[in-house]
Amino acid sequence: MIDMQTLYLIVPLAPLAGAVIAGLFGWLIGRTWSHRITILGVAISCVASYQVFQDVQLGHTFNGAIYTWLTSGGMNFEIGFLIDKLSAMMMLVVTFVSLMVHIYTIGYMSEDPGYQRFFSYISLFTFSMLMLVMSNNFVQLFFGWEAVGLVSYLLIGFWYTKPTAIYANLKAFLVNRVGDFGFLLGIGLVLAYAGSLDYVQVFGQAGALAGQTIKLIPGQEWSLITVICILLFIGAMGKSAQFPLHVWLPDSMEGPTPISALIHAATMVTAGIFMVARMSPLFELSDTALSFVLVIGAITALFMGFLGIIQNDIKRVVAYSTLSQLGYMTVALGASAYSVAIFHLMTHAFFKALLFLAAGSVIIGMHHNQDIRYMGGLRKYMPITWFTSLVGSLALIGTPFFSGFYSKDSIIEAVGASHLAGSGFAYFAVVAGVFVTAFYSFRMYFLVFHGKERFPVHDDEHGHGHGGKPHETPWVVWLPLVLLAIPSVFIGYFTVGPIVDGNWFGDAIHVSAAHPAMKELSEHFHDAWSMATHSVSTLPFWLALGGVVAAYLLYRVFTEWPAKIATRFSILYAILERKYGFDEFYSWFFAGGARRIGSGLWRQGDERVIDGWLVNGTAKLIGRFSGVVRQFQSGYIYHYAFAMLIGVFVLITWFVKVA
Repeated sequence: MIDMQTLYLIVPLAPLAGAVIAGLFGWLIGRTWSHRITILGVAISCVASYQVFQDVQLGHTFNGAIYTWLTSGGMNFEIGFLIDKLSAMMMLVVTFVSLMVHIYTIGYMSEDPGYQRFFSYISLFTFSMLMLVMSNNFVQLFFGWEAVGLVSYLLIGFWYTKPTAIYANLKAFLVNRVGDFGFLLGIGLVLAYAGSLDYVQVFGQAGALAGQTIKLIPGQEWSLITVICILLFIGAMGKSAQFPLHVWLPDSMEGPTPISALIHAATMVTAGIFMVARMSPLFELSDTALSFVLVIGAITALFMGFLGIIQNDIKRVVAYSTLSQLGYMTVALGASAYSVAIFHLMTHAFFKALLFLAAGSVIIGMHHNQDIRYMGGLRKYMPITWFTSLVGSLALIGTPFFSGFYSKDSIIEAVGASHLAGSGFAYFAVVAGVFVTAFYSFRMYFLVFHGKERFPVHDDEHGHGHGGKPHETPWVVWLPLVLLAIPSVFIGYFTVGPIVDGNWFGDAIHVSAAHPAMKELSEHFHDAWSMATHSVSTLPFWLALGGVVAAYLLYRVFTEWPAKIATRFSILYAILERKYGFDEFYSWFFAGGARRIGSGLWRQGDERVIDGWLVNGTAKLIGRFSGVVRQFQSGYIYHYAFAMLIGVFVLITWFVKVA
């Protein structure tokens, strides 16, 4: 019988072992054994995570150091695990979705020359995320935080001969460094004022920290806890792609589809949501920080959803959906509904992974065409992909009884119960976002699976198979879709009660009595069936239905209207097409500004000062001095005697003056 601490170690180390073997010895063991070993590692981790989850359900938690990495000035920097209901749920979600992605990758990347390298990377990605969610201190949290950022850089730019992929991974890396700088400053303040990086010790001093102030600007005092929380959340804004650090996420679609699913569903982007939930004892002490979180999430939820309406790349539609749903989770965090945010994180992981992998299945079936304008009528060619995509779309828009309905409606109700500054705007944003989500989701669904066939008919690039017609993908591709569709339908129904009404996370999440959103949510909750049946009389249900009907009318009935609307509202369409101008502004201000500063330093600093004055100037000065001195080298003795006399005179004058 394996003891639990050994099991805790197995969870992250099994994927790491697979990553090392496939990465270093993939050339030796070949493609088949590379995917077998990495899948085995993640499968072992998933089974171990389930056993840990079951153990935690029995009330067994763990918090302790596993390894002391460094001791400096009496401070221990440790690798340690905090295993409670929050981390156990995250471990299970991460490993299950990762396992589905690993299996799917066998089919999706079957002809890619970097097959072994890709499996190594996604296993390493899984290890990094697990170290993040299992950490019991800020050092390990930051290690996992940076590790997922590094591996995402490698995966987004996996096709490194593709210029757009290289641009996208560099963009993701740089934008995340902006957020990570704030995150590191927040951790630094925690260490400076709490004297520890261990969660339990820091949270134990939260009340004392709340009473302190800090002078960021001379003469102005700021609440220390507010500054710490906002800095930590800036890190989450980068990692979880919140406005205005959202620009990297849509471009991450340049990576292969499996990694798009892994980044957007269960790892990396959810790290920021998890981190804020874990830091709830700190955030609960600052209404200012919570309002900041609330407003940023609301802006992201609504305005990133608008951008999904005009996208034609099937993966980018799903990517903007991810941005919007992350905004919903962030709004829940700001409303102090941390458990509901994690609930939506969990349900979203399943149906968003499903939608991404289904999009990849469509791309394979369409011979790597990603433009939804050249699809249509795929329902009869790809029945499994069609059905699972429909399930994912229904879950995403919050259809009653589907998993997304329970978590999304809980967020809307929690925000409606919040009394923080900004909650009114946030409520409007999440309610309006219901219509937007339903519209862009079913716009894509109708354009891809229904209507007339708009794809060219030709032999596929390998000259075999289907005469250019779309075709259902192999079982290794559609099996993960089916397995993800099951929790996308049912898991919300069975978990909404314990999470919303039962304080399921217990001590893992702290909510102040001053923030009553979860309490009011619990008081109004009866059971999952009643919640779903009652929803038909609520505004979100009719907005979702309205979004579906609007998409049906515009893309199935009056198909000429979208082009006319785009022409009629050309200014608005241009704003959306240019993504509100953030990419252009960042490119002009930051990238262009850096280039202009560099050019100025080159011309004024390098050419003028260093080359002109120091290097060439020194040479010219020595040349001129030499030219003057050379005049004394005439060969006449009296010239040398005169120079000696002048020199003696100068020396005597100097010594007399000094004396």
